[in-house]
Amino acid sequence: MSSWTPTNYETPTWSAFNEALRRRGSLTVWFDPDMVWTPPPTGKLGRRQEFSDAAIQTCLTLKVLFGLPLRQTTGFVENLVRLVGLDWVVPDVSPLWAQDTHRDR
Repeated sequence: MSSWTPTNYETPTWSAFNEALRRRGSLTVWFDPDMVWTPPPTGKLGRRQEFSDAAIQTCLTLKVLFGLPLRQTTGFVENLVRLVGLDWVVPDVSPLWAQDTHRDR
C-alpha cells in the first residue's frame, strides 16, 4: 500500500486566486415565482392550509442552514422574499414550530 502524498495545486495568478476566494463568500438564494407558496383549496371540510409544505420546508431549511431561531428565520425569509420582489406572506412561528424537528426540547 502506498503512502498518501499531498496534492499540489498551482495558482496561475494571485489575482485569480483572490477572486476565487472572494466568490466563496457569495450567497445566492433562488425563489421560483411559480412555486406554490399558498396551496389551492382542497375541497375538504375544515380550515384550509395557509402555507404549502414547500413554503414551510423552505423556511425550515434556511433555519437549519444558518442556525437561526424560528423568529429570526421568519424575519430572514421575509427580507429575502421582499428583496426578490415577491408579495408572498411568510409563515409565522406557529406553523414552523409545529413542523420543526430540530427544535430544542
